[in-house]
This record gives sequence, C-alpha cells and structure tokens, in this order.
Amino acid sequence: MDRTTRPLVIVGAFGGSLIVGLLLMLWALGGLKAVTAPALIGGPFQLTDQAGQTVTEKSLQGRPTLIFFGFTHCPDVCPTSLFEISEVLRSMGEDADRVNAYFISVDPERDTAAAMKDYLSSFDPHLKGLTGNADQVAKVISDYRVYVRKVPLKDGDYTMDHTALVYLMDRDGKFVSPFNLKRTPEEAAKDLKRYL
Repeated sequence: MDRTTRPLVIVGAFGGSLIVGLLLMLWALGGLKAVTAPALIGGPFQLTDQAGQTVTEKSLQGRPTLIFFGFTHCPDVCPTSLFEISEVLRSMGEDADRVNAYFISVDPERDTAAAMKDYLSSFDPHLKGLTGNADQVAKVISDYRVYVRKVPLKDGDYTMDHTALVYLMDRDGKFVSPFNLKRTPEEAAKDLKRYL
C-alpha cells in the first residue's frame, strides 16, 4: 500500500466503524423511534379560570395553547413573561381569538379566582388565569413536570421558586416544545400561527 492510499483506507475504516457503532447503539436502544419519542408532558386536569368557569384538558383541543406556570405575588419573572405573551397575542391581531393562553397558578393558597382576575386585568384579555385547590394544582404541576418550591421569607411571608417556561401545546393538546419569547413579538406570533 502506498503512502497516498493508506490515509484514505484509515479514514474509510474509521468512518465505517462509526456507522456500525451508531447502528448498534440505535438497535440496543430499541431503534430510532424509541430515541425520538415525545416527552410525556400534560394530562387530564380540572381547574377554574378567573371568571369561575371550569377548564379541563379538553379546553386545549382545537387550538394551539400557550401555558405559563407562576403566581400573582411573583416580583419579576411572571409579570415579564405574561407581558411578553400579551405582546405576542397583540401581534397576532384577530388570530389571537384562535389561540388559548393560560397562566396556571403554582400558589393556590393565595391565588383565588378573584386574585387571578385582578392580576390579569393588566395583561391581554385573551390570557386566562387558572387555579384550583391544592390537590388539583399539585396534579397539573406534576403532569407538566413543573418544578415548584415554597420558599419562606424572613418576614413570615413566602415566595415560590418555579419553572419559568412557556409550554406550546398543539391543537390536540399535546406538548410541542417550549415556546421562545426571547425574540420580537412579531416573530413569535408568526411561529405560533403555524399551529393554527
């Protein structure tokens, strides 16, 4: 073997072994389908919106849905995210009527339907606040894989650490991906319209 073909043979053998290794790994994991299975996020729930109406997982069907978990006493992340969602909905124009947008409380102790109604009056009217009793809220938090932790404060009050993610659900109520708010409202609205 001469000096010019030897490197080609080595590179070819290395590439071939990588392909074989990848195929063996996919086979061991149950194939490509098992590797790319969607995350199990969401599930049945029953909560109450700020108008006292019952909202369930069936309410998500037929429209794309944005869901954000937070609480009305949140000092910065929640109002900022809700403002950004409101700007996306505003940018959608009349198409905003074809989207669900929910703010789900992680603090049912303080976030009554009346508290949610008052809090959401500062944001886009398409945005609905959902709350419930402790068990109902704990179930939806668990089903959506939301991190929540009650943190006592020195004055006897408390705050809530929580996942600050906007969930995008498709028209069937299935999780698509986190929804990126770190772009212009017009770009985010255009992306959301793809799911109408």
